[in-house]
Order: sequence, then C-alpha cells, then structure tokens
Amino acid sequence: MADIRTFPKRIASHRRKNIASSDASALDDTNNIYQGITLDDERSMKASSVLDGADFHPQSRAPNWLRRCVSTSFRNRRRPADVLSRPETAKWTSQVQYSSPVPIVGLGPPTLPDESSSGAAARAAAAEQNEMLRYLRELRAKDRCVRRDSESGIGIEIRPLERETETAIPHLDPSRELPRELFTHVLSYLDAQSLMNSELVSRAWYSVASDDLVWKNIFLHDFRPQSQTIPENSTNFQIRGQGLGSVEAEQDWKRMWRTRKALHQRWIDSHAAAIYLEGHYDSVYCVQFDEEKIVTGSRDRTVRIWDARTYRPINILGVPSRNHPINMPKLTASDGPRPFTIICSQHFKLEPYAGRPDIYHVGSVLCLQYDDELMITGSSDFTCIMWDIKANWRPIRRVRHHTAGVLDVCFDKKHVISCSKDTTVCLWDRQTGELIHRLTGHRGPVNAIQLRGNLAVSASGDGIAKLWNLVSGNCIKEFPSKDRGMACVEFSPDSLTIFAGGNDQLIYQFDASTGELNREMNGHRGLVRSLHLDSASGRLASGSYDNTVRAYDIQTGQAIINLPGWTASWVLSAKLDYRRIIATSQDSRIVIIDFGYHLPGIDLLEHQRERSLGSMTAGMGRLKI
Repeated sequence: MADIRTFPKRIASHRRKNIASSDASALDDTNNIYQGITLDDERSMKASSVLDGADFHPQSRAPNWLRRCVSTSFRNRRRPADVLSRPETAKWTSQVQYSSPVPIVGLGPPTLPDESSSGAAARAAAAEQNEMLRYLRELRAKDRCVRRDSESGIGIEIRPLERETETAIPHLDPSRELPRELFTHVLSYLDAQSLMNSELVSRAWYSVASDDLVWKNIFLHDFRPQSQTIPENSTNFQIRGQGLGSVEAEQDWKRMWRTRKALHQRWIDSHAAAIYLEGHYDSVYCVQFDEEKIVTGSRDRTVRIWDARTYRPINILGVPSRNHPINMPKLTASDGPRPFTIICSQHFKLEPYAGRPDIYHVGSVLCLQYDDELMITGSSDFTCIMWDIKANWRPIRRVRHHTAGVLDVCFDKKHVISCSKDTTVCLWDRQTGELIHRLTGHRGPVNAIQLRGNLAVSASGDGIAKLWNLVSGNCIKEFPSKDRGMACVEFSPDSLTIFAGGNDQLIYQFDASTGELNREMNGHRGLVRSLHLDSASGRLASGSYDNTVRAYDIQTGQAIINLPGWTASWVLSAKLDYRRIIATSQDSRIVIIDFGYHLPGIDLLEHQRERSLGSMTAGMGRLKI
C-alpha cells in the first residue's frame, strides 16, 4: 500500500463543494485567496492520483480538529475579499505549483507533493503558510494604520465649500452701537495700560476712553486701599492724606494716575529731596503731620507748628529752655542713596507766646498726637496738656496721672491712653480728663502705646508687648522679644497685626489674634526707636539709633527704602504717608524726605479741606491767657 501522504484526500474542486455545504462565508475567503487555481489544474491533480493507483474519496464534511486548525491559523477573522487580489499578492496567485506544499485552504489539510516522504515537506508547507500569514498581517497592519491615521487628515478628500449662502461675521463698533454711558462702564473694567491702548483705536474711542469717569474708577481701583477697617472711634488724622485728591471735586483723573505711578517709581528708586527744618534748640523727640502742617515736640520744652508747603514756622507753644540751638553736627556722606536736592529752611525767629510758664510744659515734650479739634502732649514733667486747635491752639487742661515722665500718648473720640516711665498705662476720659483704668503688669518703663477701639497694645523696656482689653482692664496676650527691651510699637487699623521694635535691632510682626510671631524684619544695626504704619500704601517706616531711616513692604517684609546718613544723629521719630517720610533727630533738625518734590501734578493728589491752613491760623499772634 502506498504512503498515504502521497495521495491528497481531496482536490480543490471537492474542497470548494464541502466548504460551500458547511460554511458559505469561509468559501468566499478561500475563493478569493486561491482564485489562481484553474479547472485544468484540478483535472491534472485527478489524473496524477489515478495514475498513482490511489482511490479518490472526497469527504463531505471536515473533522472538528481541522475546524480548530483553520480558526487558529486565520485567527477567526475575515478579511475583505480583495485583499489577495491586489497587485501586492499577485506572487501568491501566480506561483501556485503542486510540486510544492499547498497551505491549508478552507477546512481541508495541506496538499503535499509526491516527493514529501521524510517530514521535510510538512515543515516546508508550514513555513510557506507562516510566510503567507506574516505577509497578510503586514497588509492588515497597513490597512489599520491608514484607517486610524484618518484623524490627521491623511486620505481625506478636500472639496471646496459650496458658497451658496455666504454669511460674514458681523464687526460692530461698540462706540457707535452702545450708548455712551454703557460703553463707558465697559471700559472702566480695563486696566490702565489697556485703556490707554483703547484711546488709539479711533476718535470715538478716544473720546470715551479718556473720560474722567473711566479714569476715576481706574485710579481708585489702583491706589485706594481695598480693605481698610478703621475702628469706629478712631481719630487717625492722617487717614485723609492718602494721595487720593478731592473725590468730590472735578479732577483730571488720568493725570492723577500718571502722577501716582511716577511717585511710586520714585519710592522704588529712592529718588527724593531732603528738606531740613531748623528752629528747635535741642533734640526733637516726636512729630506728626498732614498735608498742611507739621507739628514737632522737642527737648527745648516747646511745640512748633510748621507750614507743610512753605516749610516756615507758623506757631510756637511754650517757652524754650535755651536761647540758642545746640551745635548741630554736619551731615556725612554715606554709601546709600543721596537726595537729588537739599533744601534748608531759613531760621525764622518766632517769639513765644507771653503768659505764665505754668500753663506750658516745664520739661521735655516727649510725645504728641492731634486731630481736627484736639492736641495732647506728654512731657517729662509727668503731665499731659490738652490743646484746643480751633481756639488757636489754646491749652485747655493739664492732666496728671503718672509719677514719672509721660513717654507716649494716644486717643480716639472717647478715650485717652498714656504710658509712662513709672511702668503704668493710664486710660482716661477725653472730655473730662478723669482716670478710668490704671493698667499695671509691666516691669519696666512703658515706652510706647497704641489704641484701637477697646484694645490697646503697649511696649516696654522689660522686653514684652502686651495687648489690653480696655473694658476689663486686663492683659489678654503677651508678645515677647528675643532679647532685651522694646522701644516702639504699632497697631494696624484693623487690629490684626502688631509691629514692635527695640534693642535687639529687629522689627517683629505678631498676629494679634493668635499671638504668633509671623515675621522678623532686619536691617538696622542699632536700637529701633520708632515705627509708623501707613496702611494705605502698605509701608512701614522705622527710625533707628544707627542714623538710618528705612521703609518696609508689610506684605513681603522686604526693605524697600534704606536711607543712611540723612540725619547727623540718632533718629528719634519717623512718620510717613503716600508721599514723604518725616524724621526727627537728636541733632535738633527735622528732615522731610519728599519723594514728590517738584513732581508734575503732585498738588492734585492732596486732599482739599474746607478750611485752609491760613483761615485756621488767622489771627494767631500772641496768645493771651
């Protein structure tokens, strides 16, 4: 009996019949794959089988193992009918010879040639089948890549749009379409630079974008404090001096905005003029000012009022302790920024008011504060004097609640609070002068005091700052320094932040609610003698025994101004507003560090009061009491 491997069980024509009876879909795929096998080839295969003496028995149904083999070989996936009819697959249809193994087609086994008698033919048939399957996979992968890459636009036919109904996007000019009031309101939401760019669009845009109402909103948005909580009873007189001009009057708001920007740049560049006021005969301990006047207190026992615009003295309260000034040291050059101009006021000899010496201070004027109606001064003679500003600065009451020199004083519409070298803090009534509370607890001289509503904060030489409840008279929190005593303190208008400085050359920033230390600001190389906060500009001024004046950004804690050598001796007091810093020194001079000196439009930023300084001081000759 001949080897069964030499006789194929079925020829191609019978296989197609069997496949058609079992699976019509598989027949379509196999017909497409082997459409190159003709009927003559089939007849030749039959003849070769008869000549070899083998019986030809076509099977009507394929066994199950062949079905599994087919599904495994083709991964049970159907391909489009034209895959192998492409030019790339022509070699498979043109090279089918029965002298070589034929791969599995449909559900039948591979057709083996006559000479395959040692197993090599099976391996060759499997190899050729694998090669054909690999080629089919490559074609399949190419088809898949083309389909998936359709998102990038490859193979997509681009056809011109049919312009049957062309609709253009309408471009409308809001200056023509909108009412002027509405368009003005829209432009008010722009920033300053965008608004200036809008002015260049057209004449109509320029007319609206340069409107004073638009620039007023821009100006107030950029320079007015967004959140500034002022206690109900506060009399912080310098609140009015924020550089916002007169809101009620008609203003050139665009020019004001340019002026404030130029002023801000001068602060950044430390570009300022130095104006020196001379008149006191000894060290100047304290100062307060507004846009019209400057008030100073000195060791020579007098209080002097100066015109903030002309720098001339206009009044003197008290009798000087000496008739000639001390020998003032000369200013020395330093490595820091220097003033672009130096102005020294003329020394005007102003006669003090005639009167009894007992109505004035008989000691150094160590502290002062004023508002529109009242000024209170504290002295080393243990007393405080209340002065009626509207009655030509007439002294109206002397108050004695301390047993040592009064080092600081502060008041609001109801209360006056003072601190002393006797380690106590006294709260008394503004109208009557009667003592309400005596606050004790410090173990050293109380050098500074600040008042905000029902809260007060004090700084002492014992190295502790205390927060007091004025209703109960109790200390509710303590804020210690790291080393040695505290000389100055500042309380933010919203009562949330406390600044303190002293002998350790640091400035502490405390959280008044929690008592935690938020930040330390350094830079001074001597005792920090004075602090003043301008919450409107976000700056904190400090004066030190190292003869320097510095300013800090309270948001970052970084020093933005450092002016060494602008005074010839210790800086005893330093105050600031949006435009200038005024510092007093042991050398008996007052220095005005003016960043707005000769700046175009700087007068527009001043607050115009109903009463001018001239009318307020009219008839202020010699006071007779």
